[in-house]
Amino acid sequence: MIERGYTVKICVGFFLAFGLLNFTGLALPNDVAAPGRGNNGKLDVIRVTIGRVKYGGGGDWYSDPSSLPNLLEEFQRRTDIPTGEKEKVVKLTDPDLHCYPFLYMTGHGNIRLTTEELKMLRAHLLAGGFLYADDNYGMDLSFREMVNRLFPERDLVAVPFDHPIYHCIYDLNGPPKIHVHNGKPPQGLGVFAKDRLMLFYTYESDIGDGLEDADVHNDPAPKREMAVRMAVNILYYAITY
Repeated sequence: MIERGYTVKICVGFFLAFGLLNFTGLALPNDVAAPGRGNNGKLDVIRVTIGRVKYGGGGDWYSDPSSLPNLLEEFQRRTDIPTGEKEKVVKLTDPDLHCYPFLYMTGHGNIRLTTEELKMLRAHLLAGGFLYADDNYGMDLSFREMVNRLFPERDLVAVPFDHPIYHCIYDLNGPPKIHVHNGKPPQGLGVFAKDRLMLFYTYESDIGDGLEDADVHNDPAPKREMAVRMAVNILYYAITY
Protein backbone atom coordinates (compact mmCIF):
# COMPACT_ATOMS: atom_id res chain seq x y z
CA MET A 1 0.00 0.00 0.00
CA ILE A 2 1.02 3.61 -0.32
CA GLU A 3 1.51 4.78 3.24
CA ARG A 4 1.47 8.36 4.53
CA GLY A 5 4.90 9.91 4.97
CA TYR A 6 4.33 13.57 5.87
CA THR A 7 1.08 13.90 3.94
CA VAL A 8 1.20 11.35 1.16
CA LYS A 9 0.27 12.51 -2.31
CA ILE A 10 0.57 10.55 -5.50
CA CYS A 11 3.59 11.20 -7.68
CA VAL A 12 2.83 9.74 -11.10
CA GLY A 13 6.52 9.69 -11.93
CA PHE A 14 7.13 7.35 -8.99
CA PHE A 15 4.59 4.85 -10.24
CA LEU A 16 5.96 5.01 -13.77
CA ALA A 17 9.51 4.59 -12.55
CA PHE A 18 8.80 1.65 -10.28
CA GLY A 19 6.13 -0.12 -12.26
CA LEU A 20 3.17 0.26 -9.91
CA LEU A 21 1.02 1.53 -12.77
CA ASN A 22 1.20 -2.02 -14.11
CA PHE A 23 -1.19 -2.91 -11.30
CA THR A 24 -4.31 -2.19 -13.31
CA GLY A 25 -6.64 -2.83 -10.37
CA LEU A 26 -5.06 -0.20 -8.13
CA ALA A 27 -7.65 2.24 -6.81
CA LEU A 28 -6.12 4.97 -4.73
CA PRO A 29 -7.73 6.36 -1.57
CA ASN A 30 -10.01 9.39 -1.99
CA ASP A 31 -7.78 11.63 0.10
CA VAL A 32 -4.77 11.20 -2.19
CA ALA A 33 -4.06 14.39 -4.11
CA ALA A 34 -1.62 15.67 -6.71
CA PRO A 35 2.13 15.96 -6.02
CA GLY A 36 3.17 18.88 -3.87
CA ARG A 37 4.37 19.92 -0.46
CA GLY A 38 2.80 19.28 2.92
CA ASN A 39 1.84 21.94 5.40
CA ASN A 40 5.33 21.85 6.86
CA GLY A 41 6.84 22.76 3.51
CA LYS A 42 8.61 19.40 3.06
CA LEU A 43 8.23 17.37 -0.08
CA ASP A 44 5.64 14.64 0.32
CA VAL A 45 7.00 11.11 0.48
CA ILE A 46 5.46 8.01 -1.10
CA ARG A 47 6.30 4.86 0.81
CA VAL A 48 5.98 1.22 -0.19
CA THR A 49 4.88 -1.34 2.36
CA ILE A 50 3.76 -4.96 2.53
CA GLY A 51 0.33 -6.44 3.20
CA ARG A 52 0.66 -9.41 5.56
CA VAL A 53 -2.27 -11.75 4.89
CA LYS A 54 -4.34 -12.75 7.93
CA TYR A 55 -5.94 -16.09 7.13
CA GLY A 56 -8.00 -18.74 8.89
CA GLY A 57 -7.37 -22.43 9.52
CA GLY A 58 -5.20 -22.24 12.61
CA GLY A 59 -1.89 -21.39 10.98
CA ASP A 60 0.21 -18.69 12.61
CA TRP A 61 -0.02 -16.05 9.90
CA TYR A 62 1.68 -13.63 12.33
CA SER A 63 4.92 -15.62 12.69
CA ASP A 64 8.38 -14.03 12.35
CA PRO A 65 7.16 -10.63 13.60
CA SER A 66 10.49 -8.83 13.07
CA SER A 67 11.03 -10.16 9.55
CA LEU A 68 9.00 -7.67 7.50
CA PRO A 69 10.05 -4.51 9.38
CA ASN A 70 13.65 -5.64 8.86
CA LEU A 71 13.02 -6.28 5.17
CA LEU A 72 11.42 -2.88 4.66
CA GLU A 73 14.35 -1.17 6.36
CA GLU A 74 16.91 -3.07 4.28
CA PHE A 75 14.94 -2.55 1.08
CA GLN A 76 14.98 1.21 1.52
CA ARG A 77 18.66 1.23 2.45
CA ARG A 78 19.69 -0.87 -0.54
CA THR A 79 17.42 0.57 -3.24
CA ASP A 80 16.68 4.15 -2.05
CA ILE A 81 12.97 3.43 -2.56
CA PRO A 82 11.09 4.81 0.49
CA THR A 83 9.28 2.23 2.60
CA GLY A 84 7.00 2.19 5.62
CA GLU A 85 8.39 1.12 8.99
CA LYS A 86 6.28 -2.03 9.20
CA GLU A 87 3.79 -4.12 7.29
CA LYS A 88 0.01 -3.75 7.32
CA VAL A 89 -2.12 -6.72 8.38
CA VAL A 90 -4.83 -7.30 5.77
CA LYS A 91 -7.71 -9.70 5.30
CA LEU A 92 -8.43 -10.86 1.77
CA THR A 93 -11.99 -9.54 2.06
CA ASP A 94 -10.87 -6.03 3.05
CA PRO A 95 -12.40 -3.47 0.65
CA ASP A 96 -9.02 -1.77 0.25
CA LEU A 97 -7.14 -4.98 -0.64
CA HIS A 98 -6.43 -3.50 -4.07
CA CYS A 99 -4.27 -0.86 -2.38
CA TYR A 100 -1.69 -3.52 -1.51
CA PRO A 101 0.13 -4.62 -4.68
CA PHE A 102 2.49 -6.81 -2.60
CA LEU A 103 0.98 -9.43 -0.29
CA TYR A 104 2.92 -11.74 2.03
CA MET A 105 1.84 -15.06 3.54
CA THR A 106 3.70 -17.32 5.96
CA GLY A 107 3.15 -19.74 8.83
CA HIS A 108 3.73 -23.22 10.25
CA GLY A 109 0.21 -24.66 9.96
CA ASN A 110 -3.02 -24.83 8.03
CA ILE A 111 -4.30 -22.18 5.63
CA ARG A 112 -8.03 -22.16 5.03
CA LEU A 113 -9.54 -19.54 2.74
CA THR A 114 -13.25 -19.08 2.22
CA THR A 115 -14.76 -19.04 -1.24
CA GLU A 116 -15.04 -15.26 -1.03
CA GLU A 117 -11.40 -14.90 0.04
CA LEU A 118 -10.26 -17.08 -2.86
CA LYS A 119 -12.35 -15.00 -5.26
CA MET A 120 -10.89 -11.74 -3.96
CA LEU A 121 -7.30 -13.00 -4.01
CA ARG A 122 -7.65 -14.42 -7.51
CA ALA A 123 -9.04 -11.15 -8.85
CA HIS A 124 -6.30 -9.21 -7.06
CA LEU A 125 -3.50 -11.27 -8.58
CA LEU A 126 -4.96 -11.35 -12.08
CA ALA A 127 -5.35 -7.57 -11.94
CA GLY A 128 -1.61 -7.17 -11.39
CA GLY A 129 -1.09 -7.88 -7.69
CA PHE A 130 1.64 -10.15 -6.34
CA LEU A 131 1.65 -12.74 -3.55
CA TYR A 132 4.86 -13.94 -1.91
CA ALA A 133 4.42 -17.00 0.30
CA ASP A 134 7.23 -18.37 2.47
CA ASP A 135 6.86 -21.76 4.13
CA ASN A 136 7.93 -21.33 7.75
CA TYR A 137 7.91 -25.14 7.95
CA GLY A 138 4.56 -26.86 8.16
CA MET A 139 2.24 -24.98 5.80
CA ASP A 140 3.32 -26.64 2.54
CA LEU A 141 0.47 -29.13 2.11
CA SER A 142 -2.32 -26.67 2.89
CA PHE A 143 -0.69 -23.94 0.80
CA ARG A 144 -0.52 -26.19 -2.26
CA GLU A 145 -4.16 -27.13 -1.75
CA MET A 146 -5.01 -23.42 -1.54
CA VAL A 147 -3.19 -22.73 -4.80
CA ASN A 148 -5.07 -25.57 -6.51
CA ARG A 149 -8.34 -24.00 -5.45
CA LEU A 150 -7.14 -20.50 -6.34
CA PHE A 151 -5.92 -21.35 -9.85
CA PRO A 152 -7.26 -24.78 -10.86
CA GLU A 153 -6.35 -24.03 -14.48
CA ARG A 154 -2.71 -23.19 -13.68
CA ASP A 155 0.16 -25.17 -12.22
CA LEU A 156 2.55 -24.26 -9.42
CA VAL A 157 5.82 -24.66 -11.30
CA ALA A 158 9.53 -24.24 -10.65
CA VAL A 159 10.65 -20.70 -11.47
CA PRO A 160 13.67 -20.92 -13.82
CA PHE A 161 16.98 -19.79 -12.37
CA ASP A 162 17.36 -17.23 -15.16
CA HIS A 163 14.11 -15.49 -14.16
CA PRO A 164 14.46 -11.79 -13.22
CA ILE A 165 13.33 -12.47 -9.65
CA TYR A 166 16.76 -13.99 -9.06
CA HIS A 167 18.71 -11.23 -10.80
CA CYS A 168 16.89 -7.88 -10.62
CA ILE A 169 19.06 -6.51 -7.78
CA TYR A 170 21.33 -9.38 -6.73
CA ASP A 171 22.45 -12.30 -8.88
CA LEU A 172 21.26 -15.43 -7.11
CA ASN A 173 21.21 -19.11 -8.00
CA GLY A 174 17.73 -19.65 -6.62
CA PRO A 175 16.40 -19.41 -3.06
CA PRO A 176 19.00 -19.83 -0.28
CA LYS A 177 18.84 -22.61 2.29
CA ILE A 178 18.43 -20.83 5.63
CA HIS A 179 17.17 -23.66 7.89
CA VAL A 180 17.50 -27.43 7.47
CA HIS A 181 13.84 -28.44 7.92
CA ASN A 182 13.54 -31.80 6.10
CA GLY A 183 16.95 -31.42 4.48
CA LYS A 184 15.49 -31.03 1.00
CA PRO A 185 16.95 -28.51 -1.44
CA PRO A 186 15.27 -25.09 -1.39
CA GLN A 187 12.77 -24.39 -4.16
CA GLY A 188 11.25 -21.30 -5.72
CA LEU A 189 7.85 -22.12 -7.19
CA GLY A 190 5.38 -19.85 -8.91
CA VAL A 191 2.16 -19.28 -10.78
CA PHE A 192 2.28 -17.25 -13.97
CA ALA A 193 -0.23 -15.14 -15.87
CA LYS A 194 1.29 -15.44 -19.35
CA ASP A 195 4.87 -14.21 -18.77
CA ARG A 196 4.16 -12.41 -15.49
CA LEU A 197 4.98 -14.15 -12.23
CA MET A 198 2.08 -13.27 -9.94
CA LEU A 199 2.63 -15.76 -7.11
CA PHE A 200 6.03 -16.81 -5.75
CA TYR A 201 6.52 -19.51 -3.12
CA THR A 202 9.73 -20.41 -1.32
CA TYR A 203 9.80 -23.96 0.06
CA GLU A 204 12.48 -25.60 2.23
CA SER A 205 14.21 -22.23 2.39
CA ASP A 206 12.68 -20.20 5.27
CA ILE A 207 13.47 -16.67 4.12
CA GLY A 208 11.31 -15.23 6.91
CA ASP A 209 13.45 -16.75 9.66
CA GLY A 210 16.55 -15.37 7.96
CA LEU A 211 15.02 -11.88 8.03
CA GLU A 212 14.30 -11.97 11.76
CA ASP A 213 16.38 -10.14 14.34
CA ALA A 214 19.78 -11.79 14.71
CA ASP A 215 19.17 -13.04 18.25
CA VAL A 216 15.90 -14.83 17.42
CA HIS A 217 17.36 -17.85 15.59
CA ASN A 218 21.08 -17.11 15.94
CA ASP A 219 21.60 -17.62 12.24
CA PRO A 220 25.10 -16.70 11.05
CA ALA A 221 25.47 -13.36 9.30
CA PRO A 222 26.13 -14.89 5.82
CA LYS A 223 22.84 -16.80 5.93
CA ARG A 224 20.92 -13.74 7.07
CA GLU A 225 22.48 -11.76 4.23
CA MET A 226 21.39 -14.42 1.74
CA ALA A 227 17.82 -14.19 3.05
CA VAL A 228 17.84 -10.38 2.78
CA ARG A 229 19.13 -10.49 -0.79
CA MET A 230 16.44 -12.93 -1.86
CA ALA A 231 13.69 -10.90 -0.16
CA VAL A 232 14.93 -7.61 -1.62
CA ASN A 233 14.86 -9.18 -5.08
CA ILE A 234 11.31 -10.46 -4.56
CA LEU A 235 9.93 -7.12 -3.42
CA TYR A 236 11.76 -5.19 -6.13
CA TYR A 237 10.55 -7.58 -8.82
CA ALA A 238 6.97 -7.33 -7.58
CA ILE A 239 6.82 -3.53 -7.81
CA THR A 240 8.82 -3.05 -11.00
CA TYR A 241 7.96 -5.87 -13.41
